[in-house]
Amino acid sequence: MPSGKEIRNKIKSVENTRKITKAMEMVAASKMRKAQDRMRASRPYGEKIRRVAANLSNALTEYKHPFLDKREQKSVGLVLVTSDKGLCGGLNSNILRLALSKMKEFEASATKLQATCIGNKGFGFMQRFGAKIVSHAVALGDTPHLEKLIGPVKVQLDAYMNGEIDALYIGYTRFINTMKQEPVFEQLLPLADETVKSAHQAGWDYVYEPEAKAVIDDLLIRYVEALIYQAVAENMASEQSARMVAMKSASDNAKNVIGELKLVYNKARQAAITKELSEIVSGAAAV
Repeated sequence: MPSGKEIRNKIKSVENTRKITKAMEMVAASKMRKAQDRMRASRPYGEKIRRVAANLSNALTEYKHPFLDKREQKSVGLVLVTSDKGLCGGLNSNILRLALSKMKEFEASATKLQATCIGNKGFGFMQRFGAKIVSHAVALGDTPHLEKLIGPVKVQLDAYMNGEIDALYIGYTRFINTMKQEPVFEQLLPLADETVKSAHQAGWDYVYEPEAKAVIDDLLIRYVEALIYQAVAENMASEQSARMVAMKSASDNAKNVIGELKLVYNKARQAAITKELSEIVSGAAAV
């Protein structure tokens, strides 16, 4: 059995760790509320522009934007959204596991892949995997800024326009609630059939001013940027929620460990007292 001093040092160490995890839990809870408000505020815009893009794909216009053209997929792009920091449970592991399975499917079908990484965890994963990384954005902080995302994403959009890739996918973690976050892998370009069918309103058409090409070109760029921003906002809300839950679990576990260590300490202390009393009684009896 370890000595009382060793157990006291261990208790003190665990108590210090619990103070840190408790503080991180409270910080994550504060950031989580802000991230959720930001994410919920951006959802209506994302849904609306998704609906407009779906209507455009069915509109009767002479001009057809390249973002709406389906191609045989010989090369694809991937925008992978993860967090910059860890200590958020299985958040990054889940989306990276999903992305890895999709990448293996592309590799099995001889489809080339180029990646854009948003977040340090995904960037490090892609480097270890040996994937072709054409752009990345890290150290985004606690608030997503569109100007920091446009540059890396534009590399993929230009590659699609130039015919270097035939499809663009995005992987991120969608916020469901505080206890549940879902890894998602979606097709951004060309506009997926399921997206068109779910968002398209029958009998809908538009009047374009000044002309269809100028409006559609600008709108579809905004469509992609809005979905990227929404994905990053969802991922940040999921990150703070997962971190709060993970730190709460760590604090609770530390509390249980402290209780167990105190019990062991009391047993060791009682054993030492009993031993000393036995020695005193034995000495008195010998005298």
